[in-house]
Amino acid sequence: MELDPAAAAAGVRLIVHDSVGSTNAEALSAARAGERGPLWITAAQQTAGRGRRGRPFVSERGNLYASLLLTDPSPAERAAELSLVAALALHDAVCELCPVLAARIRCKWPNDLICDSAKFAGILVEGESASGRLLAVVVGIGVNCSRHPPGMAFPATDLAVAGARVSPETLFRALSRTMLRRLGEWDRGRGFAAIRTAWLARAMGLGQTIRVSLPERELRGRFESLDDAGRLLLRREDATLEVITAADIFPVAPEGSAIMPRVGPGLGTEPASGGTPSDPASIGSSRQGRDR
Repeated sequence: MELDPAAAAAGVRLIVHDSVGSTNAEALSAARAGERGPLWITAAQQTAGRGRRGRPFVSERGNLYASLLLTDPSPAERAAELSLVAALALHDAVCELCPVLAARIRCKWPNDLICDSAKFAGILVEGESASGRLLAVVVGIGVNCSRHPPGMAFPATDLAVAGARVSPETLFRALSRTMLRRLGEWDRGRGFAAIRTAWLARAMGLGQTIRVSLPERELRGRFESLDDAGRLLLRREDATLEVITAADIFPVAPEGSAIMPRVGPGLGTEPASGGTPSDPASIGSSRQGRDR
């Protein structure tokens, strides 16, 4: 693994591991020890990867597992926006390296990337701030480059199956550059309006009927937009507007049809929901905590 020269020139650093429990956990541990970043931590394999709501997260070799530690990246109430920032940075990097997939990749709220209706990447944003310390935020990113797990709630795929072969090393180098650019655009939250617009232009299910799975209930409605904090706006059948802070969302097939994800030329579908992070950030009441 190596950084793009632009990231290195900006003072970003990198620690590379062969195997760790979790790159997010390593980054948070470094922050507790006084590390301020910006620092990427990568691993070829994770033995204790985790995702949204503490879900276990399959982390096989051949995929990308990377976490970026940032100190005081924004006011605390804006830190959850980093999930959308990271999604755009990853979208940029994948489409640059795999242009054949560009028209088929969408952003799934709140923190996944989808190709042909199947998940291939996810993001987990976590933060900590102790008394007297600045907020430390970790942006964890997992990408299925050549492997994906079966038997998940949301279908999964990987870049190779989708038709583009890219190594974790090549993808990380590009990501270290695109992340730098999107962080600059975001500008500690001052540029979130532009991030929101760019994310919505790549959104899966926008304007369509979706199912929203919450811990205590399920909802259906039309995915109308995101609000100024990045929360999902759901228009219910009775015309009321519900603001969703954190949830799993699923497409709803039109009556009389079925949604059949396409995961690759001639390879059929494999039920899986990504060996990648997948959820809302665990920062305050923020909406993101993926599976990492």
